[in-house]
Amino acid sequence: MAFDDLKQFKGQAYSGMAIGGTHVWEYPNGVWQEQKVAPDRWNFSFWSEKKRVHKAPAGSGALPGTQYHWFILAHQRVRKLDPDTYETVMEGVKFKVAHKRPFWRAWSTDYPDQEPEREILIRILEEQLNEMKNGVA
Repeated sequence: MAFDDLKQFKGQAYSGMAIGGTHVWEYPNGVWQEQKVAPDRWNFSFWSEKKRVHKAPAGSGALPGTQYHWFILAHQRVRKLDPDTYETVMEGVKFKVAHKRPFWRAWSTDYPDQEPEREILIRILEEQLNEMKNGVA
């Protein structure tokens, strides 16, 4: 199936990469900025271009200019190597919240027939909490 073909997974329609597909990305020169806002809480931002480790197959993937909004729940584990260096590993799950094609004026969640961004985020968090409570996550 092509990238933009409509696919089904457990009764949910979607487009994009087929379920089970994988990517490996490199994040060269990434910048992680954080601010401590409470004893055990930090606000952070991360910026980087990401590049495929292997070239994309011809004709695959989203059009240039396409944007995505992902919501990430992750564990970050770090180990201090020297006074200025940490090794970091992040593992988690990411959820597609919205997308914006290059020729659209708004995000997918802004259109009247679509679930609003706030409701998607609430649903994701409630589902993840239920999975944790039930020992699934």
